Amino acid sequence: MRAAVLTEYGEPLEIESVPDPEPADNGVVVETEACGICRSDWHAWKGHGEWADDRVPEGQILGHEPAGRVVAVGSGVERVREGDRIAVPFNLGRGDCEHCRNGHGNVCEDGLALGFEADAPGAFAEQVHVPHADYNAVHLPDGVSPTEMASLGCRFATAYHGLAHRADLAPGDWVAVHGCGGVGLSAVHVADALGANPVAVDLDEAALAKARELGAAETVPASEVVDVPSEVRDLTDGGAHVSVDALGIAETCRNSVACLRARGQHLQFGLTTDEERGEVSLPTDAMTQSEITFLGSRGMPPTRYGELLRMVERGTVSPAALVTDEVALADVPDRLDAMDDFGVVGIEVVTAF
Repeated sequence: MRAAVLTEYGEPLEIESVPDPEPADNGVVVETEACGICRSDWHAWKGHGEWADDRVPEGQILGHEPAGRVVAVGSGVERVREGDRIAVPFNLGRGDCEHCRNGHGNVCEDGLALGFEADAPGAFAEQVHVPHADYNAVHLPDGVSPTEMASLGCRFATAYHGLAHRADLAPGDWVAVHGCGGVGLSAVHVADALGANPVAVDLDEAALAKARELGAAETVPASEVVDVPSEVRDLTDGGAHVSVDALGIAETCRNSVACLRARGQHLQFGLTTDEERGEVSLPTDAMTQSEITFLGSRGMPPTRYGELLRMVERGTVSPAALVTDEVALADVPDRLDAMDDFGVVGIEVVTAF
């Protein structure tokens, strides 16, 4: 089969012919019909993450936001059948550890990260293997296309999990979103769907325009504002209740914390780059005095996808609204390169393999 392989950090991915995957006893093989291109793929391509023992090995097939049709099933799989249409969370759980049993399989103690580890080749490929499929496979409802499901991917799922499960968000709350790439726009859309008032912050007017389409109540053009936290506090009459760093650089992380009102909650979605190397200094005394909460959010437990899919079926959220382009597998190297200068608005999805 054809696959996009990381052969050298920062150099274009190679489109290579590699062996077709075979299902493990607990796994299935999926014919990939769609796979989102995510900034996490860009981080992997750049070789980031060694500071957190999270650097993707060279030789890896990238891609971690797939949906498709099951074409082979392991002998021990009970819940998935050949021909089923499924999506695959990137955070693959084993299904039987303490975290998985308690509904937190996204942080499974023996989990795998699809597309980021040698034991979990990714979905920038014609086929992808899904281990522990009875736990990890998410069946697609009728009427939800693979492209729409791929756009749920890690970005939309991370945004939903963060706002719906990690933060204590109430209707009418103000939610500031710093950085309106794929996960930031997802957060804007999800916050609006949950009845909150999103404030979108970005340097790029096209990204802010897309945020307004997706439900942003206010926008802040960061390139024109001297003090972003003060601007957000003014717009929200005292500060956001929840604020998201959807980019992962020191400035957006600190701005997110600084724009909160007392007892506000910061959500960290964005991963850092070579500049921060996983470390950002924060005003901990001020956070203590105002009882600010700092929360991380990583993907979403497979067991909770049902609630998000019901929202998609009802039209409460529309991940497809974030899709700005459908591309071919051969285009992936160029589309990752475009992320160097934030040259991508919304979510791009591979649909031709």
